[in-house]
Amino acid sequence: MTVLGTRALNRATLARQFLLDRADLPVLDAVAHLGGLQAQEPQEPFVGLWSRLRAFDPAVLSDLLTQRRVVRTHLMRRTVHLLTADDTVAWRARHDTMLRQRVLGVYRAELDGVDLDELAAAARAVMADDEPRSMTEIARALAKRWPTPGPRALGEMVVAALVPMVQLPPRGLWRTRAGVRNVPLSSWLGREIDPPAVEGSDPVGQMLVRRYLAAFGPAATADLRAWCGLAGLPTAVSAMREELVTFRDERGRQLIDLPDAPRPDPDTPAPVRFLPAFDNAILGYHDRSRIVDDAHRGLSVAGERAVLVDGRVAATWSVEAGTVIVTPLGRLSRADRTEVAEQGRALASFLSDQESSQAQVAPPPGDAATLSVPSASVPGNQPDGATG
Repeated sequence: MTVLGTRALNRATLARQFLLDRADLPVLDAVAHLGGLQAQEPQEPFVGLWSRLRAFDPAVLSDLLTQRRVVRTHLMRRTVHLLTADDTVAWRARHDTMLRQRVLGVYRAELDGVDLDELAAAARAVMADDEPRSMTEIARALAKRWPTPGPRALGEMVVAALVPMVQLPPRGLWRTRAGVRNVPLSSWLGREIDPPAVEGSDPVGQMLVRRYLAAFGPAATADLRAWCGLAGLPTAVSAMREELVTFRDERGRQLIDLPDAPRPDPDTPAPVRFLPAFDNAILGYHDRSRIVDDAHRGLSVAGERAVLVDGRVAATWSVEAGTVIVTPLGRLSRADRTEVAEQGRALASFLSDQESSQAQVAPPPGDAATLSVPSASVPGNQPDGATG
């Protein structure tokens, strides 16, 4: 069985995540290809798409949200994701059990003795008027009947698990701050979610396997589970064995993949890329060694925004007073520092709607030099090959 080294897996991930070359792809198609974008921080998906698409216009994503073609909802791993409406309708029922279990994993003691089916029915009755409500307002409406669990446990169980909900715009619109207001997914989209598959079949599971491999493969089944949070997908994988190819990684794990998916030469150059907080290019794996060193694995879980240099997490970034500040995790070459600063300036320009284009690369540990790049050197978000 062919062994794929870490660098080969890295380049495959970058290619499929549109991080090796920015893609000329409609925003809706990009969101679908990526299997959604993690989005509990509302503005982060805009950075994720800016790093992946040529000439990305954030207004297009905002329009997709207001047009109800893209939605913000709890799904993979019980986290808020930005997904196409079609994928949400198709995938939601397959995630129901996992969502309940994950909320119970946090609030089992508080929800002890609560009949979750009764709670779901009562919550649907509260939301039947289609009036947008915060999680706290929903919980308060239910607390008279279930006073013991407390509003947090009730609210999270309803909003994240029992009743498929969407977070309404203006939450998640470009450069807009807004609180979370929830309505049932079915009323927002004007259609019900697809029903669960008949017992013994798992067509949605097979769809998830294909979509995951197209955007993240080659990968192990443990990586697949880390992405979506679902148990039981090995059954779907087994049913698809004849249409998949297999490899091993350097740790001896068996990897599965789509036969015609890109697996670039490991020596393919990789440009600098800025990733948003909680980007699935990092979080979408159980074994993240293809993209981040084990010593820095916790950065992504903590919500640090990452900078990829030669395809790997090499720095974090933040924004202060309109300036993108890059903090290297180790020493960068002069050429890498220059490219990081240039891309940081392009990102600053994007985030500020061209009002600012300042970036600084902080010194690595033990150094004192900070690199800034003159504004004339970076014209903005250019095609690959210009600023990377």
